[in-house]
Amino acid sequence: MRFAMVGAVSTVTFYSSYLALHPWLPYVLAYTAAFTLSMVGSFFLNTYFTYRTRPTWRKFLTFPLTNLTSFVLTGTGTGTILLVHWLHVSSRVAPLPAAVAAIPLTFLVSRRILLPGHERPASDQSDRRSL
Repeated sequence: MRFAMVGAVSTVTFYSSYLALHPWLPYVLAYTAAFTLSMVGSFFLNTYFTYRTRPTWRKFLTFPLTNLTSFVLTGTGTGTILLVHWLHVSSRVAPLPAAVAAIPLTFLVSRRILLPGHERPASDQSDRRSL
């Protein structure tokens, strides 16, 4: 639930930034700038609120991996460009449905980066503590 709330805030940040930049930049550049801004905000919201962990430079520098697939699929790959050029969806609207499609993968990767070792089996964790 917390991840969804952060995602909603990030989406509003992204989309409002995208719409503000869209009149002055080509849509791909506006998308890239808005995506970067919302990703930085998402990092801090996810570390403090979603996963309740301490932000570190290492996490900050690896956090873009959580959104790399999303960015490739929605911003520069099959998402937004596909919707705009092939399906003739407005470039003002196309980023929203494209971004929604990437949510499950983004959650899994962000959990992996922000909570290292989170998916290890319980027996494996107890063995590591005893070393």
